[in-house]
Amino acid sequence: MANLPIRLQPGAAVDRIEGWEADPEGRRVLKVRVRARPIDGEANDALIRLLAKSLGVSKSFVTVVRGGQSRSKMVVVDGLDDEALGARIAEILSGD
Repeated sequence: MANLPIRLQPGAAVDRIEGWEADPEGRRVLKVRVRARPIDGEANDALIRLLAKSLGVSKSFVTVVRGGQSRSKMVVVDGLDDEALGARIAEILSGD
């Protein structure tokens, strides 16, 4: 199981994993954009679908554990450790 800090931008023009950035406290977070609006959990659902597809895991393996109503979120990805998750994200970002 790996933890993934996310900064989500809902209502974007395209669903996309942007890359790493620092939050106001200087911690590294993954910036992700989704087209869905933050209404009735639609943006969170879109985030889960995008991450699952991009990381090659089932949607049931991706869970928002903190920040359900916030742009700053903590997501847990089951089936991957931190090293494997980092490698898959690096691969995704290098392909853009």
